Amino acid sequence: MPPIEIYTTRWCPYCSMAKALLNKKGVKFTEFDVSGRAERQAMTERAHGRTSVPQIFIGSVHVGGSDDLHALDHAGKLDALLAGEGQPS
Repeated sequence: MPPIEIYTTRWCPYCSMAKALLNKKGVKFTEFDVSGRAERQAMTERAHGRTSVPQIFIGSVHVGGSDDLHALDHAGKLDALLAGEGQPS
């Protein structure tokens, strides 16, 4: 299983929804609180300029935000990505 990283803030409802989906899938993830300026800048650079939270990475794949994560799930592509089986198309 590839490492899963999610950049969040404490007050973000979309972050909570994304984490709830990952928890429902039974996968472990590393959470980074980007409430501070330096942390958010690092996230923005890694996320190709996206400044909103959450920003989610599964292995080397930048999934995007909560809506993107849920869209992958609804399309039936999230489980394969979580299992390390390539990239979403």
